[in-house]
Amino acid sequence: MSTIENLNEAFAGESMANRKYLAFAKMADKEGFGQVAKLFRAAAAAETVHAHAHLRVLGGVKSTEENLQEAISGETLEFNEMYPAFIEEAEKEGNKQAVRSFDMANQVEQIHAGLYTKALENIGSNEEVDYYVCDICGNTVEGEAPERCPICEAVHSKFQKVD
Repeated sequence: MSTIENLNEAFAGESMANRKYLAFAKMADKEGFGQVAKLFRAAAAAETVHAHAHLRVLGGVKSTEENLQEAISGETLEFNEMYPAFIEEAEKEGNKQAVRSFDMANQVEQIHAGLYTKALENIGSNEEVDYYVCDICGNTVEGEAPERCPICEAVHSKFQKVD
């Protein structure tokens, strides 16, 4: 493998470890193991440092406009190609939980592409907008959280404001 391939693999691995450790921390908190949860969050933060370093070496962080364009492209690929194929396979296998997980993510990726497109169109306007994310499906909304999530029907309190 080349160094670039190794950097890409390391970036993916560190990114995945970060998300996994944050999920582990939530479970540790839920089970009353606050100190273990804290350790998982610390390790997750370190994995983020590693992932960001690898991405910088890869030249993966560009101008905000270029980053928005890449984000639009990535989200569009996910909702047009990746998730529909995943949903189809999960349906063939009868895995209803996977179908639901993929379907919710697919719907949210479309929303993300739209939000990124809007941000690109308004770049430089510095208009202040609040964003809320549903803890159940990841639905991302501007302005105010809805009373019920239109994707998963979660209640208003399941939306977290992003700072």
